[in-house]
Amino acid sequence: MSKKDIENEQVESTQAEANEAQEQVLEEQTKEEKLETEIKQEKDKFLRLFAEFENYKRRTAKERIELFSTASEDVMKTLLPVLDDFERALAHIDEDKEAEELRKGVLLIYQKLIKTLEHKGLKLMEVKKGDTFNADNHEAITQIPAPSDDLKGKIIDIVEKGYLLGEKVIRFPKVVIGQ
Repeated sequence: MSKKDIENEQVESTQAEANEAQEQVLEEQTKEEKLETEIKQEKDKFLRLFAEFENYKRRTAKERIELFSTASEDVMKTLLPVLDDFERALAHIDEDKEAEELRKGVLLIYQKLIKTLEHKGLKLMEVKKGDTFNADNHEAITQIPAPSDDLKGKIIDIVEKGYLLGEKVIRFPKVVIGQ
């Protein structure tokens, strides 16, 4: 072997060592980059999961509040016909002047029931004759010819009162509208 061959071999081995060292550095960098990428992905998953959990907590808290506010809805719905019966009884007793004491007793019980239900969140929907009919807020049970032109499309009679429980309509008012 000549000196030149030995030098070439040394240069080649040095280059090979340099290439291996470079590959190791690149390999280490790619491992670090891979780890950093995995950390970023895991962090992103964690943040998304945490945000989803926070949204879940808010949603269930809101549903729970709504449930408590409308928990008595079924009871209120079953008591509404009783209120209607009281109102019909009071209207009938008003016609009979001999039953004044009976009217006072029935009126007292009716007012007490109304106050108790209002305390639990029941509200009467304000509807008057002559108001404009709105299909979102009223239930039309029939249409009759309007007595005058200004009552066309307006409420002529209220057959049954409507009620709210909190902000939720539990019974729409049943009305007669002019055609």
